[in-house]
Amino acid sequence: MRGSRNLKEYVIEVKPLKKKIAFFDSGIGGLTVLHKALHQFPEEAFLYYADTLHVPYGTKSADEVRGHIFNCVEAIVQENVQAIVIACNTATSLTVKDLRAKYDIPVIGMEPAVKPAVEMNRRTGKRVLVFATALTLSQTKYHELVSRVDDHHSVDSIPLPELVEWCEQLDFDPQKIAAYFRLKLTDLDLSLYGTVVLGCTHYPFYTSILRTVLPDHIQIIDGSTGTVNRLKQLLGLAEQKGVWTEDKVTFLSSSGRSEDQKNMRIALQYLEKY
Repeated sequence: MRGSRNLKEYVIEVKPLKKKIAFFDSGIGGLTVLHKALHQFPEEAFLYYADTLHVPYGTKSADEVRGHIFNCVEAIVQENVQAIVIACNTATSLTVKDLRAKYDIPVIGMEPAVKPAVEMNRRTGKRVLVFATALTLSQTKYHELVSRVDDHHSVDSIPLPELVEWCEQLDFDPQKIAAYFRLKLTDLDLSLYGTVVLGCTHYPFYTSILRTVLPDHIQIIDGSTGTVNRLKQLLGLAEQKGVWTEDKVTFLSSSGRSEDQKNMRIALQYLEKY
């Protein structure tokens, strides 16, 4: 037929959209875990969901927090994600088993990095100091973790609830925060400790400030490395070259306020700077 063309000339290849990897936290704390994932997998698409209507979790009852988490995760699943990282130690201890039973996608949780901290100190005999929320420290899951790995009863813990509130306010005043750390550590002989574990994802925002307060021999670790490694393993991800960009992240919050998204972007930029 005159004027006819090969239909192949008009075929446009439509590639399926890459499913996002979701990160969830009560507020901006989980950005510390997302930040690590962005550096390892800059080509992936991510979704970050903050339950800003109910932050902080660490001062609420376990039953109340569980309800909030289930509602938020259900909203996240509607975004057709390929995996969910519960980037919150408190949320993990309260709900991760139930979430894994309910959903057929990988649900990766977090726990305070007590095990690697204890192993790091075996040769020196130094103690481990865990910073976490009061709710995390009160949970059976945390006590079972410590009992399982702490053969020599060398793990101590301190709740630092104010850090979560200040972090949500984007308050990173070095003098104020350093004075707070000194106050909380006043009664401790820091020469006895070899490692501080940051057992709340908000706390790594203050690592550089904490470093100025602690003696040089004390190492600071958190659970984000282990969590991102687990994510890599479950999804079969290979580390990617390149530099992450903010357009790789979709920011959502339970309140739906544009101010929340603005604050999440500011916090992520702070992590990149410090």
